[in-house]
Amino acid sequence: MKLTFWGAAQQVTGSMYLLELEDDYRILIDCGSDLERSNGLTPPVEPSTTGFFPFEASSLNVVLLTHAHIDHSGNLPNLYREGYEGQILCTEPTFALTDILLKDAASLNQRKINELNGSKKKKVLDKQVKLQKELFLDKQVRESMESVVALQFGRKFRLTESCSVTFFPAGHLLGAAHIVIDVFENGQKKSICFSGDIGRKNYPLLVDPAPVPPVDYLVCESTYGNRLHVDTASPEDALADVIQRTCIDIPGRLIIPTFSVGRTQSLLYTLNRLYTQRGFQPIKVFSDSPMGFESTKVYAKNIRQLSKEARDFFDENETLFDFENFEFLESSKASKAVSDYNEPCIIISSSGMVQGGRVEYHVAANIGNPYCTILLIGYCAEGTLGWRLLNGQPTLTIKGEEKQVLANIEKIDVFSGHGDRNDLLNFVQMQSPDTLKNIFLVHGDASSMESFKETLAEAGYPNVQIPAKGQSYEL
Repeated sequence: MKLTFWGAAQQVTGSMYLLELEDDYRILIDCGSDLERSNGLTPPVEPSTTGFFPFEASSLNVVLLTHAHIDHSGNLPNLYREGYEGQILCTEPTFALTDILLKDAASLNQRKINELNGSKKKKVLDKQVKLQKELFLDKQVRESMESVVALQFGRKFRLTESCSVTFFPAGHLLGAAHIVIDVFENGQKKSICFSGDIGRKNYPLLVDPAPVPPVDYLVCESTYGNRLHVDTASPEDALADVIQRTCIDIPGRLIIPTFSVGRTQSLLYTLNRLYTQRGFQPIKVFSDSPMGFESTKVYAKNIRQLSKEARDFFDENETLFDFENFEFLESSKASKAVSDYNEPCIIISSSGMVQGGRVEYHVAANIGNPYCTILLIGYCAEGTLGWRLLNGQPTLTIKGEEKQVLANIEKIDVFSGHGDRNDLLNFVQMQSPDTLKNIFLVHGDASSMESFKETLAEAGYPNVQIPAKGQSYEL
């Protein structure tokens, strides 16, 4: 069989891998947006001369989806637009969260197109035509989601007489999976595992990454392949320290930019535990993200797939995300009205990199307030507003206005959903170096991949590849 790397190859986003079996059965694992090149609004790879993808979409037999994040799912609608007619296999929570994320992306795409409507400039019109050919809309999202088949963790699903697939919990995000494919060819069994994104142990709400059975080939993410998480405190302790200093010791305001799917739910659950079990005074908490509201409902419907700690907390308190003085802000009018709230409060809003979304308004309205703290809890790509805040710039231009930075800027990484170098190494070490034929590193920048390759060599795994985009391997 042949494996070709069409995305997340020597870069962090755009997950997409094509596995071709000897009987010409073709499996696509993930179909994500290349966020580094396109901000998620254009193809994950350069279109071929024959279509949107570097392969014929109609030639695929099945798509397997590791989890919902847009850099793994974001181009599924385009796949159907290009002629794919098969199914998407994933877990039930991944299906629900992917539906939310893709509908949001389609809404942003429509807005992008609408901005160009009415222009008579040829250059703008040409751009509009190009965008309409590249960007999927609600129709394509509906078509792709109608083709999803939800699978349970740990149950082998037969794709053909000679090929089966099994999903194992990966942590990282509700429903996220390691995918193991078993293929029987010429009387021999070959197996390959696609790690997806590897989670962390003891992460709020989520189960720990599950062990996977022995495989011949391993496709492993390497996002944190060259670093360890800095903060050693628990999420509760780290968040309690910040709240105590910023909202209790002084009557301040705490703004937490975060991603709507996954990170928001972990924050709300941790706040609930602080108020319920540690006796924190119920400071007003606003969650300002319609997508965060929708994805929180998905988490609430899938409590039995969460960690034992979360299940026990729910059994005792009958809720995970609702507590005294908590409010979801649904309308943009309610969002802006928070600026007039004069008591200490916590505002949780997207996006996590402070790039787009309602959080930009909150940052702009409070950047000059010395009693405000902006707490960044995740990775911020270079050039984003979050990155500029972390780099200590004294002034920032936000929405066309230059503003002096008087607010306090802090960062913690206990809410990062990615496993660090040790977590990645532990995942690989589930496999015997004597039987594992090859490891392929994906989802990382060059320095991270090279560093992790060295770490693996020192641990006794010499057969490690760092594929280039479009590179194929015979397995």
